[in-house]
Amino acid sequence: MTQLDVRPPAADDGGGRSVEGMRTKGLSGNSVGLLGSAVIGVSTVAPVYCLTSTLGSTAGEVGLQMPAVFLAGFLPMLLVAFAYRELNKAMPDCGTSFTWTVKAFGPRVGWMCGWGLVIATIIVLSNLAGVATSYFWLLAGEITGSGSVAALDGNKAVHIVTCLALIAAATVISYRGMTATKGVQYTLVGLQLLVLAVFVAMAFSKAGSADFPTGAGFSWSWLNPFAVGSFAAFTAGLSLSIFMYWGWDACLTANEETSGSSRTPGRAALIAMVVLVGSYLATGVAAQMVVGSGGRGLGLANPDTSDNVFAALAGPVMGPALGVLLFVAVLASAAASLQTTFIPVARTVLAMSTYAALPASYAEVHPRFRTPGRATVTSGIATGVFYTVMTLVSEHVLVDTIYALGLMICFYYALTAFACAWYFRADLLRSGRDLLFKGLFPVVGGALLTAVFAKTLIDMWDPAYGSGSSVLGVGSVFVIGVGLLAVGVAVMLVMQRRSPAFFRGEVLTRSTPALAAED
Repeated sequence: MTQLDVRPPAADDGGGRSVEGMRTKGLSGNSVGLLGSAVIGVSTVAPVYCLTSTLGSTAGEVGLQMPAVFLAGFLPMLLVAFAYRELNKAMPDCGTSFTWTVKAFGPRVGWMCGWGLVIATIIVLSNLAGVATSYFWLLAGEITGSGSVAALDGNKAVHIVTCLALIAAATVISYRGMTATKGVQYTLVGLQLLVLAVFVAMAFSKAGSADFPTGAGFSWSWLNPFAVGSFAAFTAGLSLSIFMYWGWDACLTANEETSGSSRTPGRAALIAMVVLVGSYLATGVAAQMVVGSGGRGLGLANPDTSDNVFAALAGPVMGPALGVLLFVAVLASAAASLQTTFIPVARTVLAMSTYAALPASYAEVHPRFRTPGRATVTSGIATGVFYTVMTLVSEHVLVDTIYALGLMICFYYALTAFACAWYFRADLLRSGRDLLFKGLFPVVGGALLTAVFAKTLIDMWDPAYGSGSSVLGVGSVFVIGVGLLAVGVAVMLVMQRRSPAFFRGEVLTRSTPALAAED
């Protein structure tokens, strides 16, 4: 491991020109191009996993208006993506939300924004590892034709050991650098999108047949969000939809390792968003046409299958042989996302350490692989410990922790969107483009996510939210969500004593040059 070098050559601004005054964190520059960056963004979201786990829940909330809710969830994410793009143009830094909000709002708000990203990512990593483990044994059972093999996932010891092995493998791949990450991702993302396309095509071809009596004929009203039965149902569906888009910003946290660091990641994020919304709409429409959104039979909202829709639809829609491919796609989706999700957490920790917001040891990079080695390994260990403890303590606690994830997502995305408008406030009246992309779009996106944050916070208070458990009459999800933010405040106060210069605003200010990667 090597310490941070603060006097490297100038970095590329994306147009072949050097940016004077930029320094390096030691990451490997120009390791990823536009396609690789977009693939990382799509992979981190894990579209096939998101679809199998949320199609049923969303249909249960909003019925046939599920495609409209997918579009509604896409809107704030798209608006926030514009904010990320504009901030990245001005400050291509792997700290992304942390660095940008510090420059806009000061060290304390920025530190909490970084904390929200890190905690959200650790929760997602543990969830992805658990899903990948379950599908590993489910697929093994399908291939061997043995129910006892598939049942091994229900053995807590076997499940935990398998989960830890997958986390270790993902950590090793991420540790070895962006080139290794990119190679694995092309295969896994390509596989899951191909299988998803086959599922959609076969669902369309079988829609309306006698074998699927619960199917529904397509209607353009499915795309009308105002047709949702109630505002409560709409916000519940919207919260699920927003979760389905989380992770596209991973390509921004790899900006210092991307060719054209100031422009390519922003373009890649928008490409990833388009791929995701297209995949979600096509799958949602096809699924409703073939089985409907009701709670009977193969209907998406059937409570017996709604938490894992593809497991129920794989055989009927694709047949026994091709149906196995859908299990492979879900496993590939979870495994791919498990690996790329290490990118944002490790690089955010690296940036926070570089700017003295966390202990200096996390600013070290591997001399050969040029990755934030210590931060990556620590993230892997934290994920393994978190998942193991939560699984042993209570399955309910683990479920509620996942439900609390939405609070963290809205928290740091909204802060980043508002940071864009505030940072560029002097530029907003210079042109119509600046007003829209640096001001209006980010503010609207941030406001929408803030509204979802507030509504989720209110709903979490009810013990019925999540697993149904409570602490002193308050919903466990609320206690966990707010508690994780409170832990962040406590850690921040400790770091304030250890690193007073950062919190006095002496390390990272609006005028501080970005810390870029070496060429």
